[in-house]
Amino acid sequence: MKKVKPRAGRKVQTKKAASPHPHKYVFIIGGVMSGVGKGIATSSIGMLLSSRGFKANLVKVDPYLNVDAGTMNPTEHGEVFVLDSGLETDQDMGNYERFLNRDLTNADYMTSGMVYKSVIDKERSLQYGGRFVDADHVREEIVDRIEESARLNKSDITVVEIGGTIGDYQNVMFYEAARVIKIRHPHDVLFILVSYLPVPGTIGEMKSKPTQNAVKQLNGYGIHADIIIARGPMPIDHKRKEKIAFTCNIDPHHVISAPDIKSIYDVPVNFKHDRIDEIILKGLGLPVPKSDESYAAWQRMARGIKNHTKHTVNIAIVGKYFNTGDFVLADSYISVIEAIKFSAHTCGVKAVIHTVNARDFENPKVRHSPYAVLDRMDGVIVPGGFGETGIEGKLSVIRRCREHDIPYFGLCYGMQLMTIEFARSILGLAEAHTAEIDPHSPHLVIDIMPDQKKKIAAGNYGGSMRLGLYPTKLEKDTVAYGAYAANARSDRQLPASRLIRERHRHRYEVNPRYIKRLEEAGLVFSGKSPDGSLMEIAELPRTGDHAHPFFLGTQFHPEFLARPLSPHPLFTEFVKAAKDRSKKLFDVRMAEMTGQSDGTAMGPATAEVMSDTALFNDPQKVDGE
Repeated sequence: MKKVKPRAGRKVQTKKAASPHPHKYVFIIGGVMSGVGKGIATSSIGMLLSSRGFKANLVKVDPYLNVDAGTMNPTEHGEVFVLDSGLETDQDMGNYERFLNRDLTNADYMTSGMVYKSVIDKERSLQYGGRFVDADHVREEIVDRIEESARLNKSDITVVEIGGTIGDYQNVMFYEAARVIKIRHPHDVLFILVSYLPVPGTIGEMKSKPTQNAVKQLNGYGIHADIIIARGPMPIDHKRKEKIAFTCNIDPHHVISAPDIKSIYDVPVNFKHDRIDEIILKGLGLPVPKSDESYAAWQRMARGIKNHTKHTVNIAIVGKYFNTGDFVLADSYISVIEAIKFSAHTCGVKAVIHTVNARDFENPKVRHSPYAVLDRMDGVIVPGGFGETGIEGKLSVIRRCREHDIPYFGLCYGMQLMTIEFARSILGLAEAHTAEIDPHSPHLVIDIMPDQKKKIAAGNYGGSMRLGLYPTKLEKDTVAYGAYAANARSDRQLPASRLIRERHRHRYEVNPRYIKRLEEAGLVFSGKSPDGSLMEIAELPRTGDHAHPFFLGTQFHPEFLARPLSPHPLFTEFVKAAKDRSKKLFDVRMAEMTGQSDGTAMGPATAEVMSDTALFNDPQKVDGE
């Protein structure tokens, strides 16, 4: 991986004084079923320990055999989150960064594929000295990686989330590594079980037996849970706390209630109410200092992000990674959704996010006109993606936004598609396309980078993209420049060099052969690579022949650097434009009511994140706060 320079304004870590305490480890394991919030629990615990003055580093373990998350389908595993280094990881790494408000490293992530590949590579290069290589070497590789993460982070406490659920056979070696670390450091390791307590509808009673069985199964691996986080649709009552404590051999105060809540940013607040951070620190033999100002700032954010009810903005995310069977999955774009929320909070509004399937704009059989719905949106985002599915629908959406002054924000693929739409509609290049979809097009406005063509030709798709943190130089007097200057954050001030650094994940670029023609027609490339060869940001100006309130796309992924305590400038500028449009639509609606206008306006919102079925049929809440 390339060496990455720190972003402008990033806090420089000073040398950490030696701790008077041995290093501590907390392992977080899931029971009963997956998807109940281990990642949020891990993020929240890391945030609370950090607010107590301890440096906590978080490690995500994914048991699948993929070497990284880069080639996995988002509808199966959720979003692929990219680190500064370019490592493609699980979406939980995004939650870790957002809750800790700092960047993570390669050492904070591992998969079974990484572990086995490392062991096999060492065996092939005789690093084991010709010895018999077996499961013990796999276990020790895991232990070494966890300990190396602690060393590199110079942390006091390492919190390790082991993905999956107790009983998954692919997790066995990670449980074994955790058990061995406990044996070697008996006073420095805690185990936390995140388990689900269902309330069957026909019974109407919270059942603890699945959790009891999960604990017994965990005991079979030689691991005893010190704390149980009781997930469920409602708070766990005292009686069931006592029952779990008695059957699982722990203190009743170590059973932490974790009911379903509207905002994940309330989880640390709820955990603190049950004193989980104090229990962990005392269990590890550490002092319990008071929480610092960072926790107070978090509380203010958590209250504010869900309390803006006076004014809402309707944001459509037009993509294709939504449906999985009969269900709607918002996790495919989780960083985009969270980035919108952070900026909405900053702008004093509540974002109502609608997930819209791009294919609906290609289907003439859709019951209601999708364009009528689109016109009632305050802003539209076309996020990153790959492949042909829904591409013509996305291009139709982009054209509608451009022609009807709907604020538009294109992310990676969304920026490439807005360039193609501009070339088709304004330059008259009807066959303009991307080499990814139509490599034989006479007008490849978007083409693959030369240094990647050989990898693709050889069928090597893993790691064949431009990945990680790269610099972009902003052009003055542009929408992008104004956004970074006006919404400067403490960790990302706009320097005199006008260089910003953002995370990338793509194979294709704007073809240099068409840049001059696009610019002469009115498209502004407001961000470029320092040498001027790569187009990083495209936009339409707010004045002139193609004036637009906000029509901007980025080749990079700004959502990966949006944090609840430091929203991303471009998302904030987009939400500001959406807020302005919302006010105009409201004025139109008021004029309609007094008989002064025949315009259209958006009706009252009913959910914070809605699926396309909510737009065309009955409201269906997918996720919200």
